[in-house]
Amino acid sequence: MATHHLDPTPETVAQFFSRDTVPALTVDPGDTVVVRSLDASGHLQPQDFPGEIVPEMFPDRKGHCLTGPIAVRGAKPGDMLAVTFTSLTPDPWGFTVAGRGEDAFSRLLEIEGNNPQWLLWTLDAEQGTGTNDLGQTVGLNPFLGVVGVPLDEPGEHSTVPPRPGSGGNIDCRELTAGSTLYLPVTVPDALLLAGDGHAAQGDGEVGGTAIECGMTTELFLDLVPEPQLTSIHAETPTARITFGFNADLNLATAEALKAMLTWMQQLFGIDRTRALALASTIVDLRVTQIANQTWGVHAVLQHDAVQ
Repeated sequence: MATHHLDPTPETVAQFFSRDTVPALTVDPGDTVVVRSLDASGHLQPQDFPGEIVPEMFPDRKGHCLTGPIAVRGAKPGDMLAVTFTSLTPDPWGFTVAGRGEDAFSRLLEIEGNNPQWLLWTLDAEQGTGTNDLGQTVGLNPFLGVVGVPLDEPGEHSTVPPRPGSGGNIDCRELTAGSTLYLPVTVPDALLLAGDGHAAQGDGEVGGTAIECGMTTELFLDLVPEPQLTSIHAETPTARITFGFNADLNLATAEALKAMLTWMQQLFGIDRTRALALASTIVDLRVTQIANQTWGVHAVLQHDAVQ
């Protein structure tokens, strides 16, 4: 087992998912990688005032600025890649912006589109607090918004929508330190990309951004050769989580719940209908995010829900 370090440079970042991207780093299962990522926009320095144009990693930005890919030797389709977030430390600054675009949902909120409003944040990772330029202070709960592998298809694929077969822009605030995210391996060696640090976010990411920030993340990477659950799922210090992603909220919800019912059948040795009856008493459904063209829903089963 070895520990590797990967910093964001023009040679070690990507702004799309592609099975043809050359790995920035190759590791063995059981290795640890300390990954440094820029914020989703790839800003190279903080804004001095809200909306200031500052240098970015990609002058022609197409998607999230992600670090990687990280190749995991021996990973093959059919395996699950287990990504454990050992620690996450946000950079000292971040931003939140809303109102950059106009769509049907923003009109329902009576928000004027194409009139962006920014919050600039000073982040104190040691104290676990963030204070914005209005003087408001919130608690931090850092996680990575994007963790995923490429589609086994040619071409460049957007980092914006999360995908049920490969992850990506999941934006789940539950995936904090001590959590493990399980992703289906889609291509040989997995080719993991990670980034889009969020210092804090509410369920839904309702304004389209969280506290966007650079992040230093310690990842422990391993493989599960014969997984019992083949869809994207996670284990946190307090709960088991399954996910659904679809442009239709009903279908996203059903996807998350179907996977949870399968997991509960395995855990408790009961048939599917009894699992649904039990889920109705102990499983929480949460809207993960509404910001990324595809609705995200996650089902949460607390570890101590059944005694």
